[in-house]
Amino acid sequence: MPKVKTNRVKYPEGWELIEPTLRELQAKMREAENDPHDGKRKCEALWPIFKIAHQKSRYIFDLYHRRKEISKELYEFCLEQGHADRNLIAKWKKPGYERLCCSRCMQPRDHNFQTTCVCRVPKHLREEKVIECVHCGCKGCASGD
Repeated sequence: MPKVKTNRVKYPEGWELIEPTLRELQAKMREAENDPHDGKRKCEALWPIFKIAHQKSRYIFDLYHRRKEISKELYEFCLEQGHADRNLIAKWKKPGYERLCCSRCMQPRDHNFQTTCVCRVPKHLREEKVIECVHCGCKGCASGD
C-alpha cells in the first residue's frame, strides 16, 4: 500500500519568532502578484515582486549571519521551504556582492554585450547618474555606492 502524503511540516525551534514577519511579507507578495499592471511595461510589473523576494532573503540572511538570532537548523529550514533565495544569499557572502539586488543582475547571458547589469556599476563611474535596472528596478547595488 502506498504512503499517504501529508502537509505536516515540523517547524524548528524559533519559528514562532520569525513567522509573523514572513507571513506579512508573503501577504505583500500576494498583493504585488495580483496588482494590476495597466500602463506599465512588462518588466516593470515584476519589480515589486523582486523587491519583496529580496527583502525576505535579506531578513533571513541578517537574522542568521549578522545578528545570530536564529539557529542553523531554522536557517536551513527557511532555505529549503523557499522563504529565502539560497543562490542570492551565497553571493552576499562574497566580497563585492554584499548589496546585490538579484542574481539575474550579475549573469552575463541576460545582458547586452555579455556583461553584468548597469546597476552593478558604481555611481562615480556611470555616465548617467540616474538609472534603473531593466530586470528588477534597482537604482544601483554596487558595493561602493
